[in-house]
Amino acid sequence: MSPDADVIDINPARHQRVLMLSWEYPPVLVGGLGRHVHALSVALAAAGHEVTVITRHADGAPLEEYADGVRILRAPEDPVTFPLATNSLLAWTMAFNHTLTRTALRATEAGTYDVVHAHDWLVAHTAITLAEHLDIPLVTTIHATEAGRHQGWLPDEMNRTIHGVEHWISNASARVIACSGYMRDQVTRLFDVPATRVDVVPNGVDDRAWRARPRAVASARARFAGDGPLVGYAGRLVYEKGVQHLVHAVPYLRERHPGLRVVIAGDGPYKDELVDQARRLRLDETVRFAGFLDSTQLPAVLAATDATVIPSLYEPFGMIALEAAAAGAPLAVADTGGLAEIVEPGVTGVTFPHSDPDALAGAVDRLIGDEVFARRVARRARSMVSERYGWATIAARTAGSYAAARREHGSFQARRAGALLGGRSRILIPEGNLLAMDGAAC
Repeated sequence: MSPDADVIDINPARHQRVLMLSWEYPPVLVGGLGRHVHALSVALAAAGHEVTVITRHADGAPLEEYADGVRILRAPEDPVTFPLATNSLLAWTMAFNHTLTRTALRATEAGTYDVVHAHDWLVAHTAITLAEHLDIPLVTTIHATEAGRHQGWLPDEMNRTIHGVEHWISNASARVIACSGYMRDQVTRLFDVPATRVDVVPNGVDDRAWRARPRAVASARARFAGDGPLVGYAGRLVYEKGVQHLVHAVPYLRERHPGLRVVIAGDGPYKDELVDQARRLRLDETVRFAGFLDSTQLPAVLAATDATVIPSLYEPFGMIALEAAAAGAPLAVADTGGLAEIVEPGVTGVTFPHSDPDALAGAVDRLIGDEVFARRVARRARSMVSERYGWATIAARTAGSYAAARREHGSFQARRAGALLGGRSRILIPEGNLLAMDGAAC
């Protein structure tokens, strides 16, 4: 964990009233963000804070409910809808923010709030509107950046627009929360936010929820394993997750370990290309694409593996590493982003350079070729998760960020007003690779 995180007050005022904004919240789960916001909200409520979550509606879900101590309001789509697709994402987002804002304003009619907490750029317009309208501080968690997702590039106008919104909300926030030291450095570098305003608060995990029963683990093993070792992957199937490098490494691993099987759990736009890659390499009988596995299935599958591989090219934090470790899986992870801050090589897992299938194969080979070593690092990783990443601790650190934002609200607003009056509000986005630039001022 970053040394900078030590300055956060983890014993703030016990009761804070939080207006949380997220485009994902159960039952709407697209990636890991929805699970994060849910667990954080529940932990904050358990610690005595008053949490209201404003989120997107889903068919069959109530428009308003109290669950696990959290008040949840879901914004229904307007009659004129926009498809949630890549080519219409910006239009969909603006329409979503209109209905999200109206729902949030209704929430404020029934009570007052101390802080707005926004999660990522998709709620930026609502978050900034509410913070200004209510005159309360805004705290934003940047879970990932558009430049990071594209290895530093902003290839199209939409990517540049998203980057601009990320820049805007980061600079409109009294405090920015980053999930790792790696992400803190990206936020300060890409968006020109002073490091003193960025708090490193890692994601958390309920390790008990990832401990599958032995019978379930045996069933998963029978379903996916062959006569040899079982290698696993879980996550979205997109290019930046690096699954193509795992597939590329399988022929070598299969030759070294006859009977080896690979289970790939997850879905996404890159799936068809990965399936074609496996077919071209004649891995139809070796690699199994299991599709999306929910929280009742995935812990057992992870626990059944002899190695779980996380080959990401870009990983702001690496939530799946915590979940797999909590499940008891030996970890082989790319030495990149937040993953490098979670896994200590040779102690809680093994690492390899990203985008290097040969190095990936060597790391996995080390685990599945030495069962004693694999089980030792898996035990240490499970203990590490319990000690460092419990949700009560994460909620306390987040509440500390809220308290700091409230203390600094007046001075922050004065500085921001001065910048706006001085004409320094325009966001300039340079050409080229933003992560390769020295200083990368935007």
